[in-house]
Amino acid sequence: MASNKPAPEAPSPFGTETLGAQDRTWEEWNPTEESIRPVRGRHRVAKQRGLARSSTVLGVGVIAAVGAGGMATAQGKPPVSISIPDSIADNLPDAKSLPGVGSLMSDDADGSDAKNTATMSASSPLTTAGITTAEAEQGATDAGEALRNRILQQAEQQQASADAEAMAAQEKAAAEKAAAEAQAQQSEAEAKAAAEKKAAEEEAARKAEAERLAKLAASYTLPVSSYTITATFGQAGSMWSSGQHTGLDFATQAGAPIKAVHGGTVTSAGWHTSYGYHTVIELDNGMEVTYSHQSSMNVTAGQKVNTGDIIGRAGSTGNSSGVHLHLEVHTESGAGIDPMSWLRSKGLTL
Repeated sequence: MASNKPAPEAPSPFGTETLGAQDRTWEEWNPTEESIRPVRGRHRVAKQRGLARSSTVLGVGVIAAVGAGGMATAQGKPPVSISIPDSIADNLPDAKSLPGVGSLMSDDADGSDAKNTATMSASSPLTTAGITTAEAEQGATDAGEALRNRILQQAEQQQASADAEAMAAQEKAAAEKAAAEAQAQQSEAEAKAAAEKKAAEEEAARKAEAERLAKLAASYTLPVSSYTITATFGQAGSMWSSGQHTGLDFATQAGAPIKAVHGGTVTSAGWHTSYGYHTVIELDNGMEVTYSHQSSMNVTAGQKVNTGDIIGRAGSTGNSSGVHLHLEVHTESGAGIDPMSWLRSKGLTL
């Protein structure tokens, strides 16, 4: 037979419990030979009602705690046979007064209220833990749904942020491309403007030179800068083979530069009997101007000259009595005319 010696009580994981006016400390119970004796026939172990009942109390507390936290539910669990010592059962609190448990119980005999309560519990959360004040104000009651909404919102915000960053990157790239194109266009415009400016300057220089040459072509100058007139055109004398002077003599220093009176083409440049070193320049209108008795010449036949170009140096070569320039002017037909009158007709003063 089983011993009537009460089994040691297991210690409670919650410490010392107050059962009425009596404090009881639960200790772990380990069956031994002293507490259990073998019997003939069927072997039995004394009912460990104290341990079973204490486990039940713990289970009820866990259910209440889990229900209050919204983490689990007791729905759908098979019933468990529970035996509780009378001394403990008399001091247990009413199950209906436990948080999250009383709403699951009903006094209705047929259990209709319990079924309705279970249905409501299945369709609505046991707690609003995890719901923010703003979500509660918006009518949220399901913590899981609220969490799902927050995750979706966060994902949408992240996607929106990524889209904004991509858009910003595209705008930056477009701006950089536009800036590069604008810079290239500006550089091209500057290069084009520089080329146009250079071309304009060259054209202006060409026009200026053309104008200068035109003025030179239209202008006339005296053949020497410092001179004395020693013989005029038609002057009679035994010094000239024809009995009269055929040109105009400019006495000057030896080596003085001789200038072209007007622009034209050199038709002859060399030694010419009594004229010594002799140069002939044909003007554009067909007239000829000759320069005689030079000490040296600076031009050759076929060369183009402009008004004022140095064509030679003053000397006394040929039939000459001293350093001077003998200047003659001939019409297109070859007839000689008075050089002094012709030069004066061109606006020159002698």
